[in-house]
Amino acid sequence: MKIHFHGAAHGVTGSKHLIEINGKNILLDCGFFQGKRKLSYEMNKYFSFDPKSIDAMILSHAHIDHSGNIPGLVKNGYTKKIYCTDATKDLTLLMLLDSAHIQESDAEFFLKHQKSLQPEIPIEPLYTMEDAEKSSTLLVGKKYHERFEVLPGIFCTFYDAGHVLGSAVILLDFLENGKEKRLIFTGDLGREGKVILRDPEAPDSANYIITESTYGDRFHEPFPEMRGEMGKVVSETAQKGGKIIIPSFSLERTQEIVYDLHMLYKENRTPKIPIYVDSPLATNLTKIFQSHPECYDEQTRKDFLNVAEDPFQCLGYLKYTRSVDESKALNFHQGPCIIISASGMCEAGRIRHHLRNSVEDPKNTILIVGYQAEHTLGRRIVERRPFIKVFGEMLRLRADVKILNGYSGHGDANDLVSFIQKVNGLSCIFIVHGEISQSEGLLKRLRKVNPKWIIEIPKMGDVLDPETLLSSV
Repeated sequence: MKIHFHGAAHGVTGSKHLIEINGKNILLDCGFFQGKRKLSYEMNKYFSFDPKSIDAMILSHAHIDHSGNIPGLVKNGYTKKIYCTDATKDLTLLMLLDSAHIQESDAEFFLKHQKSLQPEIPIEPLYTMEDAEKSSTLLVGKKYHERFEVLPGIFCTFYDAGHVLGSAVILLDFLENGKEKRLIFTGDLGREGKVILRDPEAPDSANYIITESTYGDRFHEPFPEMRGEMGKVVSETAQKGGKIIIPSFSLERTQEIVYDLHMLYKENRTPKIPIYVDSPLATNLTKIFQSHPECYDEQTRKDFLNVAEDPFQCLGYLKYTRSVDESKALNFHQGPCIIISASGMCEAGRIRHHLRNSVEDPKNTILIVGYQAEHTLGRRIVERRPFIKVFGEMLRLRADVKILNGYSGHGDANDLVSFIQKVNGLSCIFIVHGEISQSEGLLKRLRKVNPKWIIEIPKMGDVLDPETLLSSV
């Protein structure tokens, strides 16, 4: 077996790992690279492998940095099946259609304003909504713990990753030189005690593991503390008469924020100001959440389902907007309110319009509730740069900036180490999906757990053979 690392190596976006087993090629994830616009365009436009050479694909979950370039893969010749969980299948079509719509809308905007903006990248979309619909027909949904044959002699089982609805830890079973082998790909691991979803579950044994490391050297605050901090931000900003602008990933984070605001309102812990979810995608995704209650954890059932209450509604205070006119009207909203909008890293979507209209007013608060990759607008806001560029316009960042990293859907250092310790028989660990400081931090922690493990932090383009690594020790 050889592992080809084509994305999310020494970085956190564009997850793509090609597994070569007995002459067959299996692609794990096909995500969008996110970062500087020109570099992102080139990284997503051109593949570092031949899509036609892939015999099967397995998708860990629907987040765009894991699924977003599936239409590009199909445009370049991939025609085989794409396996994922049932919930991921339902979510991915919406995610890809939204990605295509954003690209088409951005192309139209830049074409209209190209004389003033002088975009650094070509204005045509990488793929269209038609491409997204075509690629989604290849998705094949499977249930958790259902062992199925991906290719002759290669079997897959999905375990709950606890990261987003439908997210999966991928377990591959196969024979190599007459010996049974097992490979785990964590995808993105969630956290224990996370609201809505069940905790991550680890397969009992494996030979090799490819693990994420987004927070491999950091620790999160407990979720209950985050809810309290959220209430504090809302209260303080409302008292000033300002808006709380929350850039949020449409998938999972938006539903978590709505859930916590609902609980704060129920418990009278914060002023009940209007809440707007200004993202058609988040609105549609929430409907899929409502249709998959089998994925909820026991606490969510206790708080809501057992009393026949919808966790994603807050009657009288919460509105899901759809039309462009409804979105634009929020610019003229008088008085305090909460606006939750995508994208989570502020690189696309309606959030940029809200930032353009809010960042220069000191009464407002920009509330960051998720990871912000390097070179994104969200990262520049987190760094509190005095000026930020939105739609080519330099704006002074006068609004307050609050950061609640504890809302992250990624496990922290303790979660990652705990998960790996539950897997018996490990010999090789490959650390991906993390900035180098976080990957190195996780490596140091794992070496303390078991000095005998072979641990690698592969770079983009590396091709590693676990058995070769083991024989060289």
